[in-house]
Amino acid sequence: MIYFSAVGMLNALGHSLDDIAANLVRGDAPGLRPSNDWLTGGRHCWIGHVDAELPQLPAELARHNSRNNRLLLAALAQIRREVDDAIARFGRGRVAVILATSTAGVDEADRFISGADEGYHYAQQELGDPSRFLASLLGLSGPAYTLSTACSSSARAIISGQRLIEAGLADVAIVGGADTLSRMPVNGFDSLESLSAARCAPFSAQRDGISIGEGAALMLLTREPQAVALLGVGESSDAYHMSAPHPQGEGAKRAIVMALEQAGIQPRDLGYINLHGTATRLNDRVEAQVIHDIFAGQVPCSSTKHLTGHTLGAAGVCEAALCWLLLTRDLPLPAQDFSMGEIDSSLPRCGLLSAPQALEKPLILSNSFAFGGNNACLILGVPDGRIAEC
Repeated sequence: MIYFSAVGMLNALGHSLDDIAANLVRGDAPGLRPSNDWLTGGRHCWIGHVDAELPQLPAELARHNSRNNRLLLAALAQIRREVDDAIARFGRGRVAVILATSTAGVDEADRFISGADEGYHYAQQELGDPSRFLASLLGLSGPAYTLSTACSSSARAIISGQRLIEAGLADVAIVGGADTLSRMPVNGFDSLESLSAARCAPFSAQRDGISIGEGAALMLLTREPQAVALLGVGESSDAYHMSAPHPQGEGAKRAIVMALEQAGIQPRDLGYINLHGTATRLNDRVEAQVIHDIFAGQVPCSSTKHLTGHTLGAAGVCEAALCWLLLTRDLPLPAQDFSMGEIDSSLPRCGLLSAPQALEKPLILSNSFAFGGNNACLILGVPDGRIAEC
């Protein structure tokens, strides 16, 4: 069994686990607000910002200098002691680094082309740069690579870390991801008519698209027993459409069932489902149907993207980290926010939470569904069946 021994995270909810936990309970996202800095023509939309002052990279790693890598460095600072202990114990060749991104340093490239940034180097925007940077910073020689499968990327990074450890190729794995704000994805989603001008409202009758956010999270995986384990994972590919999900969610169903089977549990055993819940009309409808078909509305569920924004390549790990917080800090389950409208009554009943409630069963499913029908599902849980304390 693979366990989570340390977690670091920052996004629109806050810049430390304490802040994020407190704001999750309050349903307040200080960094999610209207902005006119990203869309062409100065139009406004809601964007999830990380407002913290980010650390600077060491001078010898200047060629990796991007906001994306600075976000990773800030997340690493939260778990640096545990990472250093693992390196000292197992050796630099036995620590893997598996990260995810969809933007890397593309904002730096944009600023360079527009004449606003003179310190640009092409390596900053290479998708492989996050893992290359972190491995170089820590002096590691074990497996190190970056995944980019759109919004499932960092969930897949967690799965890859699990497999490397189970295969004996590493003793511990630093897994996670980061994505930073950039005009390219914001305007790209706008061109697809998938970007909301208001704060996104998953599963609302008034929903009209996503709110993009930036964020980063890192998790340290190990074989050594910890408070929370990665009990099951599932992956699939719809191969149906470049951006739309399969109409009946067949790939999503396969990934969820695979995770349940690997965990050795039944649908009724889950205590909560963190939905992908992008707030686009099609994705929410398909996911609601999938959850209804498998769980019959018997498991509490909600999406947290109205609090973080959609952090794209970092979404899977950020939401897994939120699930870890629910399991380790006895937090109430986050409700779906319908303050700007009402629940879409045309959706099948899927257990959406209208108010916070206690987690009764310490098993949580987290869904990540991406462009191209790329699906990844994680089940986190407390091995002895009791809410953990960290």
